[in-house]
Amino acid sequence: MCNLAALPASDLDAIFAATPVKEVWGVGRRIAAQLEEGGIATVLDLMRMDPATVRRRWSVVLERTVRELQGLPCIALEEQPSPKKEIACTRSFGRPVSELAPLLEAVSEFAARAAEKLRGQASVASEVLVFAHTSPHRPGPRFSQSVVVPLRRPTADTACLVQAAVLGLRAIYQPGFALIKAGVMLLDLVPGSLYQGELDLEPELTGERVKLMATLDALNDKYGKGMVRLASQGIDDRTRQWGMRQERLTPGYTTAWADMPIAKAV
Repeated sequence: MCNLAALPASDLDAIFAATPVKEVWGVGRRIAAQLEEGGIATVLDLMRMDPATVRRRWSVVLERTVRELQGLPCIALEEQPSPKKEIACTRSFGRPVSELAPLLEAVSEFAARAAEKLRGQASVASEVLVFAHTSPHRPGPRFSQSVVVPLRRPTADTACLVQAAVLGLRAIYQPGFALIKAGVMLLDLVPGSLYQGELDLEPELTGERVKLMATLDALNDKYGKGMVRLASQGIDDRTRQWGMRQERLTPGYTTAWADMPIAKAV
């Protein structure tokens, strides 16, 4: 990485003069050819162009590029990505699943993971979408259904989101189909600070549920994903009928001791 802002003007001009204009991010082959035809062959030539002329001849995007090269920031850098408007957790199963019990376990796991991501960006969801479908490449009867379950109030509570996902799956489930994929999407996300006040009649309205979810995330972050989970997510990962095969999963060289390569001197 090179910090161009720290270079003296003479060194910066030398780098720009030695760099073809086509190397500038945002200058495609067509625009580069047009610039070169007009005698603009290097980044230095582009930097010295009049921004207003660039805007009239090409676009406001290229004008901003020229202004950036001249040292005028046009696009602010985001220190943190903006919150997602939708959060999804979907998986293809390692083998077809036709029974309801493993499907309920799968969508419970997906909803729980999505809820963790939701809390990570301090948002709450107003709707839960659940879908499941068969493989379009395998012979047999086809099935593809989805349903949106509206929530009584926006929430990031894992139990409430899992309950909605399970309710949705039960509504669309039909026996006799070899399902190969399912998923959960959290929709209509709003900041957690936008809270609709109501009479404190249900457990999820109290601060105790917020503390419970924070404790759940802290324990799973400290001791490993899935260390604390809802019963509907299943107890033993090894018995999951819907789990992915992951036969060609890249070893975790930097995160797992068992996968760390060992060098032996002969």
